[in-house]
Amino acid sequence: MAEGNVATCPQVFVVDTRSNYVSMPKETLRARLGQKLLLLLVGLTTLGLVVQGYFIYTLYKKTEAFSLGGSHPFYLNQSDPRTSALQGGTMSQVGSKGRQNPEQIQHRPFAHLMGSNSPVGVNNVVQWIDKSGDAITHNMSYDKGQLLVEKEGFYYLYSKVQLNAAVECSLILHKVMKNTTAYGQPIELMRSKSFRCRTPKPPSAKASAGEDLWNSFLAGIFHLQSGDKIFVTLENIQKIRPGPADNFMGAFMIMP
Repeated sequence: MAEGNVATCPQVFVVDTRSNYVSMPKETLRARLGQKLLLLLVGLTTLGLVVQGYFIYTLYKKTEAFSLGGSHPFYLNQSDPRTSALQGGTMSQVGSKGRQNPEQIQHRPFAHLMGSNSPVGVNNVVQWIDKSGDAITHNMSYDKGQLLVEKEGFYYLYSKVQLNAAVECSLILHKVMKNTTAYGQPIELMRSKSFRCRTPKPPSAKASAGEDLWNSFLAGIFHLQSGDKIFVTLENIQKIRPGPADNFMGAFMIMP
């Protein structure tokens, strides 16, 4: 073989299968991935809180500006002096109608009547106490079981009675009535009707002196005219249980 020709030997790679290599456990990879995901969620949550706070602050500013504009009519009219006087006058009129004078609220009629020890009246009209204990009338009058309306408006009326239904069975009819000059006979406003029978009690229960008490409560809102008379009637009125705490009637104006 000539000296100028140099033979090339092929490269040989030897792999040592017995050598150890370091591999990252799967648990470590999962832990790092979980940490990154947790950081991402925390960042998104923080961003959401910042955006929410911004919107709340913006809404608060708008509400504050609106309330200031509503309470001060000229706040909205400074940009146009030609219409400020007209708009200010209009807003003042609207505000005066929406807000009620404390003196008007103080002088609203009301009454609270308590049960009498002699509640039986003519034609089953329940009698009340108007000037004793917690009973009171203000800008209203009372006469023989009837509450006299002196000022027109919407009134909240209520009545509660307690009866002793110790007999076998009896009809209980509790009504709130109105006498008005526009009609020749009383008008029924509210009614509670039931056929009450005595509740049997077990032998172990203590005797209650032959009493089986039953309560009836009526309430509602009605428009009343000046001169109207409100009263309560009760069927089998002899069964009513006398007492100021068990029976009462009242009315108070809620809107003129």
